[in-house]
Amino acid sequence: MTTLEEQTTASTGKSDTQDEPIKIVKTGNGSITLLGTAHVSKASADKVQELIATGQYDAVAVELCPSRHKAIVNPDAMAKMDLFQVIKNGQASMVAASLALGAFQQRMAEQFGIEPGAEMRVAIKDAQAAQLPVLLIDREIGTTMKRIYHSVPWWKRINIFAGLIASVISQEKFSAAEIEKLKEGDVLESSFSQFAENEQDLFRPLIRERDEYMAARLTKECRENNYRHILAVVGAGHLNGMARQFEEHPIDNPDERIAQLDTIPPPSPWLKFIPWLIVVFILAGFVFGFMQSPDIGISMVMDWVLITGGLSAVGTAIAFAHPLSILSAFLAAPFTTLHPAIGAGMVVAAVEAYLRKPKVSDFNRLRTDTTSLKGWWNNQVTRILLIFIFSSLGAAIGTYVAGFRIFEQLSGS
Repeated sequence: MTTLEEQTTASTGKSDTQDEPIKIVKTGNGSITLLGTAHVSKASADKVQELIATGQYDAVAVELCPSRHKAIVNPDAMAKMDLFQVIKNGQASMVAASLALGAFQQRMAEQFGIEPGAEMRVAIKDAQAAQLPVLLIDREIGTTMKRIYHSVPWWKRINIFAGLIASVISQEKFSAAEIEKLKEGDVLESSFSQFAENEQDLFRPLIRERDEYMAARLTKECRENNYRHILAVVGAGHLNGMARQFEEHPIDNPDERIAQLDTIPPPSPWLKFIPWLIVVFILAGFVFGFMQSPDIGISMVMDWVLITGGLSAVGTAIAFAHPLSILSAFLAAPFTTLHPAIGAGMVVAAVEAYLRKPKVSDFNRLRTDTTSLKGWWNNQVTRILLIFIFSSLGAAIGTYVAGFRIFEQLSGS
């Protein structure tokens, strides 16, 4: 049974600092100091620096996954992103969501006059200077976002997506209540809570699972490397949950638990069949229409082409795509909507990327351009992502509108 000690450190003596919460947990033959940080407080970065300088630790763990760590230590890495590969792998929506989330956090940081992830940067820099291993203990942000996606009903996913868009459009300052909440919570929780209708929908994948995941990662590191004393820099929102995990629910098999928490829940089998059922319904409608009359059949086909192609083209035009990309949306959507494995957005975004190849400067400006609505349309990288989203959305709406139109024609025949 692990034991738990708790202490609250004194402030560093500077007028702008505050007490930083600390919990010390024992695990095996070692101990872990959990430092709860406030992502909008310079005092947290100062406290990280102070603790590492004591020389009491043989490793420093940070609440970062490899992707977020890479973004911090190599901010220009985004310039090397293979946009064609992103589109091909169906990751365009995920990348767009990550950029919108980053823009929200960037706006938050600018209001408080701090650098995003300042305490994590200090932890990495000072640990490396002291020749201490830096342990990345958080779950990949992409996995967390996918588990959030699967944890809420589809109609609430729309709210989250709309909230992400609204966060880019909004230029409002954070209120006093929101500031206090940001100081106490986890940076991802603080961001996503702005977009959730019910924060409880997000709590398990966003907080509780990551508490357990980071506790498992720390347990694994202690066992495999015999660390005697680790400093773990985590958001204050994770402090109590991680401490309770060590004290009340010690993890016997960290590898197994990590693998479980890294698993993406499979979609409902019904969701896989619905698109194909729609395709079968549409094709059966065409056949039945031609059996009734060639004129009815041709009318159905024309409605399908004009509605699906037209709405996809409208969505593409809203994103200010190249005229040939708009034309490709009109031509591709009637066919891609009849094959659920191929989306109109994949075709249209690929055409746009070929016609208007993003420049290196577009990638370099991503952090600044994504903080404003105008920037998303002016930057060719984000505009291609918008083209993917809006052309796909237009085609999806067109599928249902055209489907109802075909049903009406069959009902009236």
